[in-house]
Amino acid sequence: MKPYQTIPICDCGEPLVPIPGDRFALLHPHPYQTLGAPYGNQSPYYLRSGVLAALLQAQEFLLQQRPGWGIQIFDAFRPLAVQRYMVEHTFLEQVQARGWLVEALTAAQREEVMAEVVQFWAVPSDDPATPPPHSTGAALDVTLITAAGAVVDMGSPIDEVSPRSHPNHFAASNLPDQQQFHAHRSLLNQVMESAGFRRHPNEWWHFSLGDQLWAWQRRQETGSPDFLAHYGRASVDLWVQ
Repeated sequence: MKPYQTIPICDCGEPLVPIPGDRFALLHPHPYQTLGAPYGNQSPYYLRSGVLAALLQAQEFLLQQRPGWGIQIFDAFRPLAVQRYMVEHTFLEQVQARGWLVEALTAAQREEVMAEVVQFWAVPSDDPATPPPHSTGAALDVTLITAAGAVVDMGSPIDEVSPRSHPNHFAASNLPDQQQFHAHRSLLNQVMESAGFRRHPNEWWHFSLGDQLWAWQRRQETGSPDFLAHYGRASVDLWVQ
């Protein structure tokens, strides 16, 4: 169990609503759907209504800082079945990257790989008290695009299982290109924090608002135990078509 999973959830019941494609850049086809992730009739481009309202505020703040720039949505709502599929997919990728065979893994090797995977992927828990952040509709993976529509270089791709994914990986570098990567990541964080989001400690691209991770981070920042999670695992009846 991760520390944030001990935070109590008092779900406010807000619906899942679609992210407007005329306000944000959405990836089509969606990368996980391309891999075969089992979304069924659900879309990855949904958020709780209050989270979407905050995202729109973040977009307005970005436009003030960088006219013409935009927030690109890589991923948002993730059904539990998709979370499980992607954890298994990433596990297999990391096994293959080591030159190992899944069927020949020792217990120690399996534990080593999974320990690396769960730094970046939440365990697909069925327990309603410990939902993966994306399954709440309160977490999303984002990056920035320029006024010309080019994706801003952050120094590593979204979902890379690597130390380069850590938000401050390039912070101490003296190399100009790596200084630029850090500046871009800092801008993204500033934009999202302006609307109340908090960034995942291990992922420059992952932000949330109102889930357990967000509440845990706010407790760490303020020392106050009053922050609770407003969003638990999103159920089918919250879905707004």
